[in-house]
Amino acid sequence: MRVLSIAPEDSPAAEREKSGDRWRLLREPLLHFLFVGAALFGGFHYLNPTPEGGADTKRIVLTKDDVRQLAISWLAQGRSAPTIEQVQGLVDQKVSQEILFREAVNLGLDRDDEVVKRRLAQKMDFLAADVAALQEPTSEQLETWFSRNAASFALPGHASFRHLYFSSDRHGRVTRDAALAALAIVGGKSPDDIVGAVGDPFMFKAHYGDATPEQTAKEFGPDFSRALFQLTPGTWHGPIQSGYGWHLVWIDAIDPGRVPTFSEVEPNVKARWIDEQYRQIKASALADMRAQYSITVPVIEASDLQGLQIPPGTSTEFEVSAQ
Repeated sequence: MRVLSIAPEDSPAAEREKSGDRWRLLREPLLHFLFVGAALFGGFHYLNPTPEGGADTKRIVLTKDDVRQLAISWLAQGRSAPTIEQVQGLVDQKVSQEILFREAVNLGLDRDDEVVKRRLAQKMDFLAADVAALQEPTSEQLETWFSRNAASFALPGHASFRHLYFSSDRHGRVTRDAALAALAIVGGKSPDDIVGAVGDPFMFKAHYGDATPEQTAKEFGPDFSRALFQLTPGTWHGPIQSGYGWHLVWIDAIDPGRVPTFSEVEPNVKARWIDEQYRQIKASALADMRAQYSITVPVIEASDLQGLQIPPGTSTEFEVSAQ
């Protein structure tokens, strides 16, 4: 029969057993991992202290260097030097972009999505205008809105005309005189009654049917187009100058254009009304967000835009420096 003997707690054997347990605990990998992790965490925060009260996320500051970079980005797109008004517009756009970006981050739209991170400002731009806030307009609302904006729905005029062309390259300074002399010959005749060649060959057409002011301005110049739509049908007019020379013009038919009735354009009126309401809601939402920010931008002077050059390798992307 074996007798189990138990050593007192303060015996040498018990002490040796406790000491062995402590050494085994110190050799545990998990304990090593926790110790190293705590050291790294503490070291990071020692080297990167968090500012008291956190960063001021409601403050946006643009410097004059930032403004010059905006102007350089404008030039990099192949445009002429920007005016002060144009640069101020670019500044306003960038401030709005920064506001939308920060608001999007506050909503967590940037989490775990690289595409979203690149489009935060766009997303906030859409969210700023709550489409649900738009109500279906009544006919009375649309008619009232149309009465205030009817001119923007005006139908363009149309003109069918023929012309005799007299080239400045051929006649020089007396081109208008040559056209006047031809007018004396063809004065009482219709285009179909004219026998023989009168005038010079024209690079485009001699007869235009149903042309709009926009089309004639594009082809002959705005001054010619304005003069054309003031003429009466059935007789020769001129000489009228274009960018190519002088012309005698015969109007076959002309429609000066008109403002349509509401019933003719009601679907377009509704679409335009919705678009205007959407822009107003979005502008109001952005103004509310903008009011929460302290925005500092420099006074833009003409001297700040002098000597702008695009450095080699400059990206057209521009980031607003936020402070």
